Amino acid sequence: MTPHTVALSTPAPVNRISLRPHNNAAGGRLRPRANQRIRLVLADDHPVVRRGIVLCLERSPNLRVVGEAADGREALRKVRKLVPDVLLTDIDMPHLTGLTVAETLRKELPHIKVLLLSTRTDTEFVLRCVQAGAHGYILKQASPEEFVQAIETVHSGAAFFSPDVTRLVLNRLIRGNGQRLDKADLTNREREVLTHVAHGLSNKEIACRLNIGTRTVETHRERLMRKLEIYSVAGLTRFALAKGLITLPEVATA
Repeated sequence: MTPHTVALSTPAPVNRISLRPHNNAAGGRLRPRANQRIRLVLADDHPVVRRGIVLCLERSPNLRVVGEAADGREALRKVRKLVPDVLLTDIDMPHLTGLTVAETLRKELPHIKVLLLSTRTDTEFVLRCVQAGAHGYILKQASPEEFVQAIETVHSGAAFFSPDVTRLVLNRLIRGNGQRLDKADLTNREREVLTHVAHGLSNKEIACRLNIGTRTVETHRERLMRKLEIYSVAGLTRFALAKGLITLPEVATA
């Protein structure tokens, strides 16, 4: 398909939403403004998969696939050239993974929404994806209607997670964090640092946000890890999610 260059409108503001699966109930669909189709680049290293997704998406009058890519490097080239509204990309691809592409776009073109495509549902992997800069996560076995809904949702500025992913993540959080300390056992400053860590901020960025020294942030972070007996960013993020300090969509849109 021959790419066309169009002027981008100002991105819609990010809306914070609670953690809940999306549905297809009447009135629940998010649609772009009249006469404005969502421009999409699709990246997957399997031609048959790409063709199947394109055929599904072409049925929607709101969507337009403006480019395709067979690996991560090509995906970045296409996105930089075409500047679409949404990138729908597989995670496991040659040369550059979907995670690397998401991380790169988060820095270079943060207004472009990244919707990751995968078959994996394990909690740490999903959290790693949203921390990389993904605005949504959809399973390959999703229905055509769910694909359209996911694209429309992330384009609107909200986060989208397949209902199966949301359910599995919540179940894991409930089982895995039931015996841990409560958020009330943390100081106010520790809760602030934890929230920023879960949003993917570096120690330097946290220090700027809280107007304190970087070394002070490092000290709070070390105390957090010892107090909670959690020694990874993914683990701290799970704790923050389980205790209601953040929501999964907040991590995705941070």
